[in-house]
Amino acid sequence: MTLVATCHCGATRIELPYAPTEAHECNCSFCARTGAVWAYYRPGEMKLVSQAEDRVYSASEGLNLHHFCGRCGMHAFGDSPDWASAYNLDGTPKEGFEAGAVPAERIHGVNLRLIDDLDWSAITVEKVDGRNNW
Repeated sequence: MTLVATCHCGATRIELPYAPTEAHECNCSFCARTGAVWAYYRPGEMKLVSQAEDRVYSASEGLNLHHFCGRCGMHAFGDSPDWASAYNLDGTPKEGFEAGAVPAERIHGVNLRLIDDLDWSAITVEKVDGRNNW
């Protein structure tokens, strides 16, 4: 089942190969302001069908990239290291990783709020305390 995420004006369209069963809602200073709920897809899984005037913001010197529609300003997706592969939700390193490690693998986070008629009852949204752990 393909899902389509679109920005408000429709210029940015993202196809997702499957509906997520889990997502994250982060309270860090950035995510709390955007109100995004993130589902994660490996590189190559999401398909950027169209994108107008892509605007990119990074507060981490290019490590985490936030993509916005340049027309309507919607926060569509992010591209970052796969932090979940190295850290627990409470910010502690997983076995085999040390604090401060940056994972080599990357992941795409898609803002689920851009999907019309999404069945939220089928998705477990986990709260992430990014404000105190990152």
